[in-house]
Amino acid sequence: MDTSFSDLFTSLVSAGNGLIWGSVLIYLLIGAGLLFTVMTRGVQFRYFGHMFKLLRRSREGGEGISSFQALSTSLAARVGTGNLAGVAVAIYFGGPGAVFWMWMTAVVGMSTSFVESTLAQAYKVNHGDQTFRGGPAYYIERGLGSRWLATAFSVCLIIAFGLAFNSVQANSIALAMEQAFEVPPWMVGIALVAVVTPIIFGGLKSIAKVAELIVPLMAVLYLALALVVVAMNAPELPGAIMTILRSAFGIEQAAGGAVGYAVAQAMMQGIKRGLFSNEAGMGSAPNAAATASTKPNHPAAQGFIQMLGVFLDTLVICTATAAIIIISGPMMASGDSPNGIQLTQAALSSHVGDWGGMFIAIAILLFAFTSVIANYSYGESNIEYLAGPRRARTVVFIYRLAVLAMVMIGSVSSLKAIWGFADLSMGMMALINLVAILLLSPLAVALFKDYDRQLRAGVEPVFDPRRFPKLAGKVDPNAWPERDASLAADTPKSGKAN
Repeated sequence: MDTSFSDLFTSLVSAGNGLIWGSVLIYLLIGAGLLFTVMTRGVQFRYFGHMFKLLRRSREGGEGISSFQALSTSLAARVGTGNLAGVAVAIYFGGPGAVFWMWMTAVVGMSTSFVESTLAQAYKVNHGDQTFRGGPAYYIERGLGSRWLATAFSVCLIIAFGLAFNSVQANSIALAMEQAFEVPPWMVGIALVAVVTPIIFGGLKSIAKVAELIVPLMAVLYLALALVVVAMNAPELPGAIMTILRSAFGIEQAAGGAVGYAVAQAMMQGIKRGLFSNEAGMGSAPNAAATASTKPNHPAAQGFIQMLGVFLDTLVICTATAAIIIISGPMMASGDSPNGIQLTQAALSSHVGDWGGMFIAIAILLFAFTSVIANYSYGESNIEYLAGPRRARTVVFIYRLAVLAMVMIGSVSSLKAIWGFADLSMGMMALINLVAILLLSPLAVALFKDYDRQLRAGVEPVFDPRRFPKLAGKVDPNAWPERDASLAADTPKSGKAN
């Protein structure tokens, strides 16, 4: 009976994942990204340079959480084992052309990230400790007036990011440490729990500070190694780029008559892995975006910063992994090669020797560890939303213990059925979030135009809720106090959008 129920549960979860991820969500995510790109007239292109201008002053956050810390937290969750293993899987099943479609997914996803992060900032609430809380649950309830839908989103996020995915990341760390250094998984689990405990019990500020230190370091080290590999194989780089483009459009497969299938596989694998990696539209990153004290003091400012996160995750870090694999030669990118993380390890080792595999193990440790603490922070925001102010402290304490338990369990065992259910939960939260941001997108565009108007007038943009009738009674006055619009005119701002 138990076995039959387990098989039935697994079959239902698998069918649900196939429907959501195979037939609905991918098309909805891409469609929404294209729509937002049109509505903002290509914000990711016109404001590309402006993202980096804001990044230069993103550490200005007072005693709260700065824009840079919020970006680091969202990158900590985005940049995980998927940037190493996920890219390899896409190339393994979809060919080198999958990388091109991964790039395209990131380009349209940047506009989606801008919209959801801008909304998260607009509807954020003051937490009373010089930090803020917000995200899809908050803009669904405050913006759409739907408490039940916001509750459903929060529950799905807590299951997926707060609990199950932390088990997945811990399992990846344990396997990498066992393979590279022969450390027993139970020892890895104990060490992880010992390191994670003080960080998550320190709250969101503690997590933001750790992410601010580790994420830039791990990204720079990994990119530096990728650049070394590219430099060592510079003559082969043009050929690798052409391989990606020919494979993306089926030119290499034309002779065999399998163009349609090859292009479909490259598109599906590239789009799917790109979405999994950068999380644009999933509703996860807005939880980090809402915590920031933005400079300039406008919701759209964090939208630009989080848009940069999608660019860095997919167009930079995932591309680095793809370069390491594809430059290794056709055998590394074919079906005869090892799958997943083994493919990345084998490719890097072919360039730099056996220590390349050890470097990947360390990279997995850093990438997955920061994902654990960032995923926890997403869950905490939604736990507090569900529990309310009176019960939040007790419920958050229980949640912290549950997260530590999942980290330990994940280190010593593989819970594939739970992972499948987590994928289903993530799919459901993404569907809910996409419906919400599509309905609220006119407000996000209005906020963007308000920012753009002030910037082009040569002043530093400031947010005054009174300019937006749709926000009347829906904005926390402690998070966004009303301002005299003339204050903006007193603050000169040099430089235009680009």
